[in-house]
Amino acid sequence: MSDEALIELRHVSKIFGGKKDYTVALEDMTLTLPETFPKILTVAGESGSGKTTLGMLMLGFYTPTIGEVAFRGKNLRELNRHEMFQYRRQVQAVFQDPFAVYNPFYKVDNLLSIPIKNFKLASSKAEAQEMMENALRRVGLRPEETLGRYPHQLSGGQRQRIAVARALLLQPKLLITDEPVSMVDASLRSTILKSLRELNKEYGIPLLYITHDLTTAYHISDYIMILYRGNVMEAGDVEAVIRDPKHPYTQLLVASIPWPDPNLKWGGIEIIVPPRRTPDAELKGCKFAPRCPHVMDICHQERPHLYDAGDGRVVSCYLYRDRPYVRREDLSSMFLDDQEPAFQTE
Repeated sequence: MSDEALIELRHVSKIFGGKKDYTVALEDMTLTLPETFPKILTVAGESGSGKTTLGMLMLGFYTPTIGEVAFRGKNLRELNRHEMFQYRRQVQAVFQDPFAVYNPFYKVDNLLSIPIKNFKLASSKAEAQEMMENALRRVGLRPEETLGRYPHQLSGGQRQRIAVARALLLQPKLLITDEPVSMVDASLRSTILKSLRELNKEYGIPLLYITHDLTTAYHISDYIMILYRGNVMEAGDVEAVIRDPKHPYTQLLVASIPWPDPNLKWGGIEIIVPPRRTPDAELKGCKFAPRCPHVMDICHQERPHLYDAGDGRVVSCYLYRDRPYVRREDLSSMFLDDQEPAFQTE
């Protein structure tokens, strides 16, 4: 898989803090996104699950404590100037706050013109202007109503779509979106999500969609990976995972979704809430064990493997220990386009 990989996380762990008081934000993550991957992969979980840390590692903003992040097979730390230039162009991001990327003293044109200039995308001002206008139209904005304005003169939804347009100017191979609709009005969320979905389908740009909101994840993504305290709890086809969750933590998250059906009970699963968060230094087994209603002795002793739960999904839970377990190196096989999941068990 490495030969065709765009981005790889190879047994990556990210630890914050000192020797005695530390937090494992991401633990032993191996994930490969192929060069050709016209799908949307959601990374979901509650606050502190490690989903944003995963995105920051893939963008090169964080350095792994253990393991390595590779771009086209080469460690990010070893990229030369030209390779880093290509990496920055081909892996783009849209962040949570649609205002944070703007300088309030500059018009929004500045946000679009800088990448055109830095990456030498246009040979003239007229060509640059045409590129900016086309990018805005692709995300559903009218150039005549957008260009020439300051950030505070636009809505949050407009600012967020301009951020998407900026990323698209570079024709990326991967777009990482971290909670892109959490700070905009509900009425604008569908518009932004529709734009992202259309860009994924029409232009074949793969998306890594990071969110805590399983409702939007269900509607926009093809595959989903559920994280809890830096570990993969469940992963696979979004329809299977959301409609029939296997892991107790996924069941908790899904039970909290306010589905538009009065016959469905909302929040009906009882999950133990520990009196305090157990420090990572004290956790030896499953990290969800202190909250799990199905906890067993073995859950406190060692981390569970990723087990093949069928339907192209894996679950990290001893409730499925009678199933074949999956090497972490093979986690990404379920995300390969036009292929059936082909897990290799140890």
